[in-house]
Amino acid sequence: MSSVNADLRYSRQALLAQLGPQGQARLRQSCVAVMGCGALGSTLATLLCRAGVGHLVLVDRDVVELSNLPRQTLYDEQDVAQAVPKAVAAQRHLAIVNSQAVLDAQVMDIAPHNVLTLLKGVDLVVDGTDNLETRYLLNDACLTTGTPWIYGGAVGTSGICCGFVPGRGPCLRCLFPELAPPGILPTCDTMGVLNTAPAIVGALQATEAMRLLVQPESWSATLVTIDLWPPSFRTFAVPRDPRCPACGLGRREFLDRQGVSEVARLCGRNAVQVTPANDLGVALSTLAQALQAQFAVELSPERLRFAVGALDVVVFADGRALVRGTTDPRVAKAIYAKYIGT
Repeated sequence: MSSVNADLRYSRQALLAQLGPQGQARLRQSCVAVMGCGALGSTLATLLCRAGVGHLVLVDRDVVELSNLPRQTLYDEQDVAQAVPKAVAAQRHLAIVNSQAVLDAQVMDIAPHNVLTLLKGVDLVVDGTDNLETRYLLNDACLTTGTPWIYGGAVGTSGICCGFVPGRGPCLRCLFPELAPPGILPTCDTMGVLNTAPAIVGALQATEAMRLLVQPESWSATLVTIDLWPPSFRTFAVPRDPRCPACGLGRREFLDRQGVSEVARLCGRNAVQVTPANDLGVALSTLAQALQAQFAVELSPERLRFAVGALDVVVFADGRALVRGTTDPRVAKAIYAKYIGT
């Protein structure tokens, strides 16, 4: 792109006192990793690409499904029909939006063995993931590498956003010190989500990302919470907790694990067992209540059972799950993350 065309494309942004031509140049020179290309990631990647961020690393483990389309704004029905990996589909669509951006698609599950490699050369991480355990892993990795990152989440009609800079203020575990047991926290697949909620949270995250890239010296951590029905918007200053397990005590419990969870094919059976990395167990009755709106749920004190299409899912009180009807660990792990919530 010629300098004349670049000046024209970003002319309205360059007029902003907060950004200006120098800030626009910083965006062009920056590399941002979008971790997860679902509802949050679609908004993040689109806005950052259109804003002129020069290099985006697009990371996602899943393919595009029909239920994604109401809120995952990068994708279309053709992506669904072809079962295109989200990272690849995002790369294709964004290349049409901004042909000068460097777009690096990584079709993979974010895990302890690869997350530090994904962060190499990255100036900032934005969170488009769909479970808290992966976010704790990102927190550990960013503390280790000194990489700033922007956390976000949306479920139902509500959302949350907060940025973290290692060595300057809090980290994620200052806010949420310990991982909640499986089945306790709501997910989009158990509670639902209004499509505007991730769009607004993603826009807040993208704004925080640009603030950090352009004016890092004046940035400070601010927690933002929203609810859209009826609308409310609140901000809080976030203090650093010196007793925080991660940034205070220096533990890297999620990064040190061999995997976020253990996934194993069962020998001689068309089934995969998923074992969570924590030993907190699962509140079966709570999980059953969340799932009953979508599935016929069988519940006993020892286990919960429901079907997702042709897959039969059995969840045990210790947090393990059997996904029967597949031998693909990626399918089983995706089912676990969607419906059990970690």
